[in-house]
Amino acid sequence: MMTTNKELPYRPCVGAMLINLDHKVFVAKRTDSSGDYWQMPQGGIDEGEIPIEALMRELLEEIGTDKVQIIVESKKWRTYDLPDDLIGKLWQGKYRGQRQKWFALKFIGEDDDIDIKASECPEFIDWKWVDMEVAIDLIIPFKRKLYEDIVREFSSLLEA
Repeated sequence: MMTTNKELPYRPCVGAMLINLDHKVFVAKRTDSSGDYWQMPQGGIDEGEIPIEALMRELLEEIGTDKVQIIVESKKWRTYDLPDDLIGKLWQGKYRGQRQKWFALKFIGEDDDIDIKASECPEFIDWKWVDMEVAIDLIIPFKRKLYEDIVREFSSLLEA
C-alpha cells in the first residue's frame, strides 16, 4: 500500500530572516533549483538539538557566518507541504513537508563574512539583500504562503 502525503510527518526545521543595517533581508539561490527561486536560510533540526542550536549551525553551514543577534523568535511553528511530485524525492521520502520555527536576526557582520561556499556541499550559488516584501516574490511557489506569514509577523521590525 502506498503512503500518502497526509500520512507522512513534517520535518522539524528552523528558518532565519537575516536583516542587515539597511533593513534588507538575505536571500540565496539554491543549487538544486531549476527556476529563478531564492530563499532565506533554513534547515533541519537534528535529533537532540533545540531550535536555537539548529539555527546557529545552519547559518554556519549555509552562509558561513553566525555573526547575528536574535531579534525575535516567531510566535508559532509554521508548516508547508511539498508538491506531490517532490514527495519521495526529498529527505528519502520520510516527510510531507517542513514544520519550521523562524527567527528574525540582525546581521552584525560585514558582507565579506558571508561565504555560501563554506560547507563541503554548498546549498546556494548566489545571494543578495532585498526588501522584505520582495523575498515573497522570489520564493518557490509552494513555500510562498509561509513566507507571506513570516513577513507579516516580522514586518514591524523594519518600521523603525
